[in-house]
Amino acid sequence: MKEKVSITINEKTLKEIDSLVNGISIRNRSQAIEFLAEKTLGENKPAVILAGGSEKKLKIFNGEYKPTVKIKDSTIVEIAIKKLRESGFRNIFIIAQRPILTRIFKIIGNGSNYGVKIEFIEEKETVGSADSLRLLKGQIKKSFLVVYCDVIFDQINVNELWKEHTRQKSIATLLIASTPNIKSYVGVVKMEGNRIVEFMEKPSKAESNVFFSGIFIAEPEIFEFSGCSLEKDVFPKLVKKDLLNGHLSSKEYLHIHNKEDLKLVENKIR
Repeated sequence: MKEKVSITINEKTLKEIDSLVNGISIRNRSQAIEFLAEKTLGENKPAVILAGGSEKKLKIFNGEYKPTVKIKDSTIVEIAIKKLRESGFRNIFIIAQRPILTRIFKIIGNGSNYGVKIEFIEEKETVGSADSLRLLKGQIKKSFLVVYCDVIFDQINVNELWKEHTRQKSIATLLIASTPNIKSYVGVVKMEGNRIVEFMEKPSKAESNVFFSGIFIAEPEIFEFSGCSLEKDVFPKLVKKDLLNGHLSSKEYLHIHNKEDLKLVENKIR
C-alpha cells in the first residue's frame, strides 16, 4: 500500500531526481524519489546467479562444479554471494539442475549465514540461458541483476552498472569488458556510445575488442522476448529494437572455463 505525501525539495535536487526518469524502470518523478529512498535505506534488490546447463558442462575437475570449486579459501558461489550482499542484493535466486543445486546448498544453506535470502530454482531440462532465466517469470517484478555462475566479479562495481541502467531507456544493460585478444567463447559487441548496435555470440573472427562479461541488469520485460538463448536470440532482438545498452568496465575479465583459468584467477583474486 502506498501513501500520498507532500514534500519540499530544492530546485537543484529536483533536477537530479528528474534525470533518473527513463520511461521504463522509472516512469515518473514519484518513482524516482521512491527509488532513491529505497537505495538509501538498503533496498532488497534481486539478483540471479545463472548456473543452468548440464552437469557435464559445469564440471571443471575432480567432479566439482564451476560455482562450487574453491579459489583459495572460498568457493566461487560464496565469493559471488558475499559481493552481492555488500552491494545491497539480499534476495538471490540460483538457477541450476538438481545435483548442482544440492551441492551449492550443502555449502551455503539458505543464505542466512551470509545475510541474504536464497531461493533455489530447479532447471529440469536445459535448452538455453534464456529458458533458464525465464523460470523466474512472475517471481521478479522489478529491475534485477544477473551474473553467470563462473564469473569472478568481486572487483566490479555492480552498483555503477545498476545506476547506468536506471538512467538509460533499455530492457537490459550489459557489463562490457575489453581486451586486445578476444577469445572464441565470449559474445562480442559493437557499441555507439552506450548503445549496443550489434551482438555476435562467439564469432569465428571478432570485429570488435569489447565483449559481454556475463553480468547484466534487466527489466522483467526481458521474459517476454522469445528464444532459447540470451546471447543468440534475446540480445540480438533487443538490439533491433534499440533496447540493449552497455556499460564499459576497465576491470580485468575473470571467468572460469577450465582448470587453467582457475590457476590464473587464483593468482589475481584478492
